[in-house]
Amino acid sequence: MAIKSSLTIMFEAPFWIGLYERYDDGKYEVCKITFGAEPKDYEVYDFLLKNWKKLKFSPPIKSEIVEEKKINPKRLQREINNQLQDRGIGTKAQQALKLQHEQNKLERKTKNREQREAEKERQYALRQEKKKAKHRGR
Repeated sequence: MAIKSSLTIMFEAPFWIGLYERYDDGKYEVCKITFGAEPKDYEVYDFLLKNWKKLKFSPPIKSEIVEEKKINPKRLQREINNQLQDRGIGTKAQQALKLQHEQNKLERKTKNREQREAEKERQYALRQEKKKAKHRGR
């Protein structure tokens, strides 16, 4: 069982966002965290400690995690520099966030539809009640 996670902080105008990715048993999930101003390291750590249970991860996507080998320190430093240069969201992260966004949109639509239907039924019941009250008043 391989568990791996990473947090990438980047600037996406006009906010700083954190992209928290986790691989767990062949599943890939991502969560987008929006910060206002550029967060300090201790602020990010504090945020994760306080809000860990509130984070909404995307639905899991199947993914294979590659076993990590011992890496030469110079090569590791080069990879870190490359990751620092790369400021975009990975395609898997984009897919997972898009999927989460679509699910939230569907939930919102069904909730709004139910509220509209309930309001129509309530209005109909009021009209019927008024009709009966008028009829009784004769």
